[in-house]
Amino acid sequence: VQLVESGGGTVQPGGSLRLSCAASGFTGSNYAMSWYRQAPGKERELVAAITSAGGRLYYADSVKGRFTISRDNAKNTVYLQMNSLKPEDTAVYFCHAVSDYNDMLDYWGQGTQVTVSS
Repeated sequence: VQLVESGGGTVQPGGSLRLSCAASGFTGSNYAMSWYRQAPGKERELVAAITSAGGRLYYADSVKGRFTISRDNAKNTVYLQMNSLKPEDTAVYFCHAVSDYNDMLDYWGQGTQVTVSS
């Protein structure tokens, strides 16, 4: 069972990045998926979430209108499109999956670094 994030990097303020999280070893379509982030010295925070069928979305106030979460269940992959990036978006971004049938069954990715700096 594995979640592998990719797409992080360094970008200038106002730029864009697209993060991907590929799931393997389990059926992603039975899991709600989320993106969290953790900046140095801060607690991990929920950024965006999407239900297993993709019908409901959640965004933190700090990213509304700038970030878009989506998923492709055929590819077992969830995405986070990040536009109009700000220095305060700098953090390690983590992918998280939780089962629709057992919320004690969840998985985390290893994280990908996003740095927004001029």
